[in-house]
Amino acid sequence: MTMKLINVAFRNISRNRRRSLLSGIAVAVASMSIVFLFALVQGMKDDMGRNLATYFTGEVRIRNAQYEEYERYNPMHLTVDWESIDRALAQREDVTAYVPRVTFPSAFYVNGGNHPALGLGADFAREAEFQDLESILKEGRIPEAGKNEMLIGALLARDLKLALGDKVTIISSTAARGNNAITLEVAGIAAFPVASMNSQYFWIPLDRAQYFLRMDTGVQEVLVKVEEHERKSAAAIKEQLEAATGMQLDVKAYQDISMIYGFIELAQYIYYFIGIFFLLLGSTVIINTTMMVIYERMREIGTLSALGMHGKELTKLFFLEGTVISAIGAFFGVLLGTAITLYLGKFGINFTDALSGIDMEISSVLYPSFSIWTAIIVYIYSVVVSSLATLIPSRKASRIEPVEALRYI
Repeated sequence: MTMKLINVAFRNISRNRRRSLLSGIAVAVASMSIVFLFALVQGMKDDMGRNLATYFTGEVRIRNAQYEEYERYNPMHLTVDWESIDRALAQREDVTAYVPRVTFPSAFYVNGGNHPALGLGADFAREAEFQDLESILKEGRIPEAGKNEMLIGALLARDLKLALGDKVTIISSTAARGNNAITLEVAGIAAFPVASMNSQYFWIPLDRAQYFLRMDTGVQEVLVKVEEHERKSAAAIKEQLEAATGMQLDVKAYQDISMIYGFIELAQYIYYFIGIFFLLLGSTVIINTTMMVIYERMREIGTLSALGMHGKELTKLFFLEGTVISAIGAFFGVLLGTAITLYLGKFGINFTDALSGIDMEISSVLYPSFSIWTAIIVYIYSVVVSSLATLIPSRKASRIEPVEALRYI
């Protein structure tokens, strides 16, 4: 009996091609949108995680315990003991790389005026193990330790009309709350992937930053990369370092530092619910077309009822029709969404203009992240939701009396 119903279902679908095509397209569009939306959100999450870990916080960040409380006052004197931290981290097997850094607000003295910028003191020899700065070099080279040189973001260099070999004076507050100035030569221009890093930051050798800011051998923060379980590693590192240095330290995983990253994690779950509404919206087309089919096929329903097909059989027939349409529509929708995602995952989506002037740790070019498991789940999810939607009109068809249906003859 089931095989006969399946044959009848396929016959009815092929007989009413326009209605079937309309229903299938609705499910396909919803499935395609969900696959791409999930891939884009995952791509944003992965991208922000990489940028945070590379440029801003590391996977685990180590600071003076009081720094965050007074951060708005630029407390350059609240440093950490880099030498002790270096010795302790070198003994940990879960730590894959770590770098000391100093970030400071400053101003470029150019053409008789001051232009705000953010300086970053880095140990470029260690940075080579932490990230690939060479790959983002647009011109020039990496600054050398002991030399008054800088690596500047391409947009900042463009805005200030600076080129390789130009010298510029930098003004900033020191750890002793005084003012100091240093003249730096542009050794390299880098095209950082993050808009804010590209338009606001310049990098100088760590030893020159410490000298310029009167910080002795102290550093503002240490960024760490670990093998896995960032939060667990952060807790273990904090316990070890406080015992080794005798200092109170602020040690956090990047997920607990960036508020925007937390919002993206939350948005990912919100989009799961949005996906439900996308499919329910697509399913309404199936409901409407199935209702239309029922009213147009009253004579057929009456005939089938008169021949003994009642209740569950009629419900099953219309349910099978909806399931087949949903399965085919979802398949092509997921296939198209996958193709779009893979294409954009290779070439990226350029958000340079949209992110211009926005201080976010997201790259100017985003690459959607495709997951085969996500595609499979979306397909199954689409078929189940769309098929269940057909139960509403199917149950109505099952309650139609043969005499009532035969009146339409």
